[in-house]
Amino acid sequence: MEYRCISADCHIDLGFLPDDLFTKNASQAMKARMPHVIGSKDGPMWVGEHEDFFGFVGGLGGAGRKHIPGQEHRMDRMAETGLFEDVEKRNIRRPGDPKYRLQDQDRDGIQAEVMYGILGVGAKVKDPQVASEVFRIYNDWLADFCSYDRKRFVGLASIPCHNVDVAVAEVNRVASLGLGGIDFAFNWDMIPLWHRYWEPLWKAAADNNLAVHFHTIGIRKDPPRVEMTEMDKLLENATRISSFQLVMGSILSAVIHCGALERYPQLRIVLGESGIGWIPYVLERMDEEWEGRYRERLSMKMKPSEYWRRQCRATFQNDRVGSKLLDELGEDCVMWGSDYPHADGVFPDSQDYIKRQFSHLPAPTQHKIICENVGRFYGLIS
Repeated sequence: MEYRCISADCHIDLGFLPDDLFTKNASQAMKARMPHVIGSKDGPMWVGEHEDFFGFVGGLGGAGRKHIPGQEHRMDRMAETGLFEDVEKRNIRRPGDPKYRLQDQDRDGIQAEVMYGILGVGAKVKDPQVASEVFRIYNDWLADFCSYDRKRFVGLASIPCHNVDVAVAEVNRVASLGLGGIDFAFNWDMIPLWHRYWEPLWKAAADNNLAVHFHTIGIRKDPPRVEMTEMDKLLENATRISSFQLVMGSILSAVIHCGALERYPQLRIVLGESGIGWIPYVLERMDEEWEGRYRERLSMKMKPSEYWRRQCRATFQNDRVGSKLLDELGEDCVMWGSDYPHADGVFPDSQDYIKRQFSHLPAPTQHKIICENVGRFYGLIS
């Protein structure tokens, strides 16, 4: 396979999965509690055990949002390819069907992609047992999906975060499924990543050579303190979305400062859809604080920025500022992704966005960012 462009960040959302995936494959005791599809006046939608809304069939992202023409430019561009019409009129769910997904890769000028999973579902499921069963079923389905063409599909197993023993057991189980790493279900209510509680997870990931991925989830959404008008909701959303990726600094800081990368030099960390322009500043701050007050007190023999360059990677789809800071970031540490098929993504215009961001860079550097780095990291390129 000749690779010219590989996306390091794409998705398979609940809305594009088979209607009966979870009810069909759950244990007998869990079948009635699984996510499933029901009809509604607005179209078929996924619901949970108590018919909590999980998103529409063909809906995008963790929220499972429907396409509303004229509201979002990127969704309108995807609609022009027939993505949503295929679902509504022909029940063809292109992102969840390997044959059609490969056609979308070709349409976007990429030869392979790394696929993040359904952690948004886990956040909506309140029962830890149900979440674990959902992830188990999805991970098995994903492994089968990737077997359609392992030169073009790299899947990430979804790993629960409610209990470290359960997480470790699933890490050990998926290690034999041929997946490209683990997508950890980080949320703001869990035990902090810097806590020793997560030591078994770091060890299991390192022992199984499975890179740990943290996909951006944005800032915590607290209950409103005032009555919200529609304009208030729009302003709140604009504020959250604009700072969505910056909170990844807390994850990066926690993983480095807890010493996991010191104890397990083979452990690899990926910040998914994190953007990269903010990272040099955060690394500089971490280095300064380490030198000034933590050098003798934390179990780290190197500066935080050195662990970053040795064991960490970050993905982005559109970050012109970051592309100007490669000397600070390390050109081996960043990986471009299209974010297909999300509304923040650049499908079907990936090649235009690539040209816009990287035309000022030497050709070998461009090739690293859009192809070689991700290809080597996931074993597509030797």
